[in-house]
Amino acid sequence: MHATLFPRVVTSAIAISFFLPAGFALSAADGQSADTPIKIATFDVDATPPIGSAMAYDPVRRLDEITLRCRGIVLLGAGEPIVLCAVDWIGIGNGGHDAFRDALAEAAGTTRQRVAVHTLHQHDAPGCDFTAERLLRELGVGAIGRYEGTFHREVIRRAAEAVKSSLDSAEAITHYGWGVAKVEKVASNRRILGPDGRVRAVRWTTTRDAALRAEPEGVIDPEVSLLSFWNKDKPVAVLSYYACHPQSYYRMGIPSPDFPGIARFIRGQAVPEALHVHFNGAGGNIGAGKYNDGSKENRMKLALRLADGMARAWKATKRTPLKSGDITWKSLPVRLPIAEHIDQAALVKRLTSQQPRDLYISDASQLAWWQRCQEGHAIDISCLGVGKARVLHLPGELFVEYQLAAKKMRPDLHVAMAAYGDYGPAYIGTEESYEQGGYETSPRASYVAPQVEQVLTDAMRNLLGKAPVPAGS
Repeated sequence: MHATLFPRVVTSAIAISFFLPAGFALSAADGQSADTPIKIATFDVDATPPIGSAMAYDPVRRLDEITLRCRGIVLLGAGEPIVLCAVDWIGIGNGGHDAFRDALAEAAGTTRQRVAVHTLHQHDAPGCDFTAERLLRELGVGAIGRYEGTFHREVIRRAAEAVKSSLDSAEAITHYGWGVAKVEKVASNRRILGPDGRVRAVRWTTTRDAALRAEPEGVIDPEVSLLSFWNKDKPVAVLSYYACHPQSYYRMGIPSPDFPGIARFIRGQAVPEALHVHFNGAGGNIGAGKYNDGSKENRMKLALRLADGMARAWKATKRTPLKSGDITWKSLPVRLPIAEHIDQAALVKRLTSQQPRDLYISDASQLAWWQRCQEGHAIDISCLGVGKARVLHLPGELFVEYQLAAKKMRPDLHVAMAAYGDYGPAYIGTEESYEQGGYETSPRASYVAPQVEQVLTDAMRNLLGKAPVPAGS
């Protein structure tokens, strides 16, 4: 019955050509005059699931005061429109990510390659994967929980309508701003290494063990970066980037944007002229566990600390005149190496033999990722350039080392990163991390092979370009 659903394609993770031809890289301002007016349209829709709807782990039992948002900007005047979107969901992967980007692209009058859709990864929130949904239906699985996509398609429809209607009210942009500040006592590395260099403990979102909380912060990126767009003295949009798992507590059955969403709300109240859009950076191995023992009041403490960092980055913002020739967009499709542990036949057997309520999320997600890899699917890695600022858009639960490496590649530029794009590959560690053990690089959590580091590092270097050689060197 199931053998024809997923034709076996024999591949080697190492043998696949992960980069598609260099000619696929796209540059943005082709055919545009340097003095073409720049405009920005902003959009914002409610992405909160109704009572009874499935979230990532639990159904919605009641709604709270603060809603989940799907919001972003459309950048006009630098070639075809560029769309940046952030959603308060745990993840949008595979066919769901395609559908989201396609709908926003059509609404904005652009192509999928010029649309970046990211999630913030809150856990009391929906997850979206239309590939997993389709495969579970083809397998005859009954109740498919978080993969049932009716609500998700409604949000996509709303977002597309909001994008289309926003174009008529787009505002002229004369300047861009960049500001950075350190965030105190929020982020810490989740992976605690032992003397043998292997993970001896994971510092989870809630860490009740005082000894683990006392461990050093470890490798993090403490900075929150703000890219803002201005019409003379008026801020129109503020985009913030910070790398950290966004959980304080969850499994409440109450949709919540958690502490990053609350921090965003606080800043929106402080600077109400602008739409505030927050992106989670490479926070796959980063969480608030050092500063969170599970006490509910910690949600507001973490939110206020992040908001304080955002406020200081805002105060440090320096504005620069902006012309359309200062804006670039590059997109490079890459194929990520699939993990050797993913066994299609075993996944199908487990999914069709378990009771629906016992379906393990990872099985359906891994099957969807396997299918995409067999189809030769490539993930678009992209880079927005605004003056001296660069923003990289990457997939999955990326380790912070990628973000730190990107900043080192171009110390002459202002570099930020949005991760949690296509959620299909799940956690993406460094090559070394797969030898260290730990949850994040276990077969349960990561669907890519260790060679992924080289693929993504090469892509980032390609998109960022070479730093200029200092004079006299």
